[in-house]
Amino acid sequence: MTGTVVAVCISGKKGERKIPSESARLRENHGIVGDAHAGEGDRQVSLLAEESIRKMRALGLDVGAGDFAENITTRGVELAALPIGTRLAVGEAVLRVTKIGKECHDRCSIYLQAGDCVMPREGIFAVVVRGGTVRAGDPVAVGEPAMTGRPSR
Repeated sequence: MTGTVVAVCISGKKGERKIPSESARLRENHGIVGDAHAGEGDRQVSLLAEESIRKMRALGLDVGAGDFAENITTRGVELAALPIGTRLAVGEAVLRVTKIGKECHDRCSIYLQAGDCVMPREGIFAVVVRGGTVRAGDPVAVGEPAMTGRPSR
């Protein structure tokens, strides 16, 4: 399964929407350099599929990349179906999936507007196994790249 990075998003503070950036540097066992959610732990990087964002647009919301506080917006990979432990080659970086969805303690502004939010069910979280730069347009491949640069199984 392969896909594409649609956007890379960063925020300086927790609890706010992330802003699309031209690129981001991911650091091993840390996350995105400069992002408020980076650091040790199992939620270093968050990902959400563009297909999930489209579901919210279908409910009438004007939302896009970063509006769900995801770091990386993808297209073409069914993120929520990936098993925990799956490795993803994203641009130059390699991630390992640690969580599918998240528990929301408060109703976010998106939930209040639409009565639903996809991030708790369809967003995923990962740790950075190998750092590198990620840009919009980079490939997303399920599996860690082999020495030849192709994803392994």
